[in-house]
Amino acid sequence: MEIGERGLVAYRVLVTPRSFGAGSDEPIRILEEAGCEVVWATGNSPLTEDELLGQVRGIDGMIVGLDQVSSRVIAAADRLRVISKYGVGLNNIDLQEARSRGIVVTYTPNANTEAVADLTMGLLLACARKIPMADRSVRSGEWRRFIGSAVWKKTIGIVGTGRIGRAVVRRATGFNMRILCCDKVEDPAFAAHYRAEYVPLDDLLRESDYVTLHVPLTEETAGFIGSREFSLMKKTAFLINTARGEVVDEEALYHALSTGRIAGAALDVFCSEPPTGSRLLSLDNVVLTPHMGAHAVEAIIEMGLAASRNVIAVLRGEEPEAVAR
Repeated sequence: MEIGERGLVAYRVLVTPRSFGAGSDEPIRILEEAGCEVVWATGNSPLTEDELLGQVRGIDGMIVGLDQVSSRVIAAADRLRVISKYGVGLNNIDLQEARSRGIVVTYTPNANTEAVADLTMGLLLACARKIPMADRSVRSGEWRRFIGSAVWKKTIGIVGTGRIGRAVVRRATGFNMRILCCDKVEDPAFAAHYRAEYVPLDDLLRESDYVTLHVPLTEETAGFIGSREFSLMKKTAFLINTARGEVVDEEALYHALSTGRIAGAALDVFCSEPPTGSRLLSLDNVVLTPHMGAHAVEAIIEMGLAASRNVIAVLRGEEPEAVAR
């Protein structure tokens, strides 16, 4: 089946992210003008495997967020040709199953970089200066002092220097910070330009006042920040995670925070989302946000446009902007 002329529906595209098309209807419009019918998924986002199973038959393309696109879901999608990730992380999609069925998986690597880096610095400042705690105090009628920690000229440790990690490096220079980086693939020229230094992870943990995580979730990174790593950090240090919740051992983090092993943390991501029942919710020295790193208007628009362009490219037999390898 070929893409039809304007107004002629040739393909059906299931869309699960609730923010898709927010701020601008252009991502929806370009799909429709390319001959696609936009089918809005039902259920609470992100959708579970069972919620998706009943909605994928007769679907040619999917635009998904954090939904559970399992092997069962992919097997049930009898016409599926493309899964377009509205974002970057692909750990919620069974890539092996998709490949075995000839389904192309795409993603939008450049759309949310600056938004996530902005939130990272915002969370760093929030936990350093106890901003959420102070806000709650004033709203409750109190007027007391909160003694925080400085950011200016402190040491930041950036774990993972991909697109987002590099964007955080650029922001850290504005605070005149000493910048330590850790990545299995180093870029000495980039580090030299920003006066950053690549060091082993253990050295980064020992020397940093703020540790920020920017790694994908893989077998290698799952739970790689745990008790041993917290034992290396300064007692005055803070951990910021805007990557994936599973890269941190949350029980070890709770112990480190509740015993004063580290000073605090800020988390935009969790092992289970929402983190209902998590002991981390009981602590005052952790700032928590609802996986909103990409939720800036500009990033939402660009993610939508990129996701739509990727769907159209695959359905036309063209090369999309970014394909999962």
